[in-house]
Amino acid sequence: MSPEEIQQIFFVECEESLAAAEAGLAACQAGTQDSDTVNAVFRAVHSIKGGAGAFGYSALQAYTHTFETLLSDVREGLVVLAPPLIELLLRALDTLADHVEAARETTPEPDDAGLISEMEAAMAANADQGMVSGDGDEEGDGVAAGPVSLRELPPVQVDVAEEEGREADLDLDALLDDLGLDFGGSGPVSEGDVPDTDGGEAGLHVHVRPRAGAMRNGSEPLLMLRDMVALGGHCIDCDVSQIPALDGLDVSQGYLGWTFAMPSGVEEDAVRDIFDFIGDDCALTFGRDAVLPQVELEGTGVVSATAVPGDTPPATAHSPTEVQVAEPAVKGEDEPRAGPGAVPAPPAAGQSIRIDLYKLDRLIDLVGELVIAQAMLVQRLEGAGITASEELSLLESLTRDIQESAMSIRAQPIASVFSRVPRILRDLASTTGKHVKLEVFGESTELDKTVIERLGEPLTHLIRNAVDHGIEKAEDRIAAGKSPEGTLTLSAEHRSGRILITIADDGAGINRERVLAKAIEKGIVASEAQLTAEEIDNLIFAPGFSTAQVVSNISGRGVGMDVVRQNVKDLGGRITIDSTPGRGTAFILTLPLTLAISDGMIVNVADQTMVVPLAHVVESLRPGEGDVKGLGSHRQMLNVRGKFIPVIALGASLGAERGGTDPEKGVLIVVDTESAGQAALLVDDIQDQRQFVIKSLATNFRPVDGIAGATILGDGRVALIVDVDGLVACALPSHERQAA
Repeated sequence: MSPEEIQQIFFVECEESLAAAEAGLAACQAGTQDSDTVNAVFRAVHSIKGGAGAFGYSALQAYTHTFETLLSDVREGLVVLAPPLIELLLRALDTLADHVEAARETTPEPDDAGLISEMEAAMAANADQGMVSGDGDEEGDGVAAGPVSLRELPPVQVDVAEEEGREADLDLDALLDDLGLDFGGSGPVSEGDVPDTDGGEAGLHVHVRPRAGAMRNGSEPLLMLRDMVALGGHCIDCDVSQIPALDGLDVSQGYLGWTFAMPSGVEEDAVRDIFDFIGDDCALTFGRDAVLPQVELEGTGVVSATAVPGDTPPATAHSPTEVQVAEPAVKGEDEPRAGPGAVPAPPAAGQSIRIDLYKLDRLIDLVGELVIAQAMLVQRLEGAGITASEELSLLESLTRDIQESAMSIRAQPIASVFSRVPRILRDLASTTGKHVKLEVFGESTELDKTVIERLGEPLTHLIRNAVDHGIEKAEDRIAAGKSPEGTLTLSAEHRSGRILITIADDGAGINRERVLAKAIEKGIVASEAQLTAEEIDNLIFAPGFSTAQVVSNISGRGVGMDVVRQNVKDLGGRITIDSTPGRGTAFILTLPLTLAISDGMIVNVADQTMVVPLAHVVESLRPGEGDVKGLGSHRQMLNVRGKFIPVIALGASLGAERGGTDPEKGVLIVVDTESAGQAALLVDDIQDQRQFVIKSLATNFRPVDGIAGATILGDGRVALIVDVDGLVACALPSHERQAA
């Protein structure tokens, strides 16, 4: 793996850590301030710090070190987690995200001096009690009181005297001095010489040995040893027995092992947190009676297991706990063979691997081709009169299982999008002075990763619009009998193979008189136009439209809502508005669960073959005598168990030649839509019901009203996929849609 690939993995992990930290701080803000929540935030920040040091991002590392030190004081109870401190931590996290972005894009680092001063001031209140890294310092332990700054630690300098034909002599004392690890004298320190850092019972003994891949994978074990010192640790032994002759040194190998005595106040989890980033590339053992972890020098067949001076190997059930990690396999050594009837061990819970997105997209494409090939095989066999129903059913079932499994890999909870909203609201609160309470429902709802990635921008626009235009100022809300704090509600739910995302506020609603006046002023509609409430609401999606009185960094330039609608349409979805004056506005986004494969009903309309997505289909029927009634001069209505719904000729609506218009001679497909309720699509006949692979029409041709995309049928022909919501909305006048 190249350094660039490792670096990219680091930034991906940074995004995950930032999300975890933000979720933890949001939970703290909501009142959940238990140790698990605080520890989760600490671990997330610590992981970023470790990677920053490994890749040489000094500004990011220094800032994160201060952030981490404050969090360390919080989790040890030295600093009270009050609302002002939570607000400070949230702002510090925002700046940390800016630091990560600056490191990723190689842009100037953000100005963090003010925040560092605020964090240091928050820690100053407990300075007289001693910080976690210098509590109870005594003469001779080599650990300074107060927080240890990374900028103050000495650089790593390893001086090895080279003499031809002889083994290298390693000045161990000089090496330890350069690392900032003081033995308190020459040579190894016996257990009786270890200073009592807490004035009480001595704490953990920690044995550390980096494995062969520790430095090769971009990690820096020396920085982690310094973090041990920062926790108050004292190095009592360094195993140098595996250092080879100078001409045999390999910088990718790990030759040294260290034993630390930790203060009694340091927990085992705090030590493990230091080595989170390096993972299995560093072996750890805890306990006085433990030995240094065994480590194989890769490619040499040499295994080191040097005992700690004065210690004895564990032999009873009271042995110290060891971090169980898989030892690197010896090159060329065969895997152990299981005995007869042996059952493979199940994978560890939560085990996962990283997969390149290109490989995942390629898998989805291949599954799509498999679906097409299966449809072609079925059609070819049926055309030849070959009966193999059992085999074809099995093939169809397996194909569907493979497709569902492949799609589930790409499915992600929408919580990853919703988690960004608290930061947006905090930024808007500082800009607008409006404080908004966030309510979230259905954040575990899953949908395709591609949809999630492209949903962030339109969602951000809608939230900014809701706060700036929808929710009133505190004094106006109080005058209207409302709470001074506004409420923004985000919800997501599955409905008939689609996902509905609602962004609702409890503001003043859309001021339709003002919207119409602004539209007439800008020439978007004629002054004599008679528009319904729904049509006026939809004017806000017109390009260049804005009702803001003052241009700001939030709104007023007429750019945003038209982009939102276009982005949603590009995802194969629709956006509708439900606004009540004085009570608020809701934007409803209707999106497909996936952009790749779906189920559909293949229908014939004149000389065209089309696909109606099965997610919209309620039922299909042939109308009996008297089931269809006329309404006005051109509208026909279908009586479905006492309820009349409009009939729409699919061929005529899409411009197909010789499309049928007599409902009694065709088949009616009852469909459900978001904007107009139910309608009946008139087609000539239904050919089949199959899975289909969605191909973008806009990418390969151009957007077509009423068409959501295209697919390839089993016989190789191209069929258009009907955009049911868009087709019904265009075919029905606005008053009929409102009545529905």
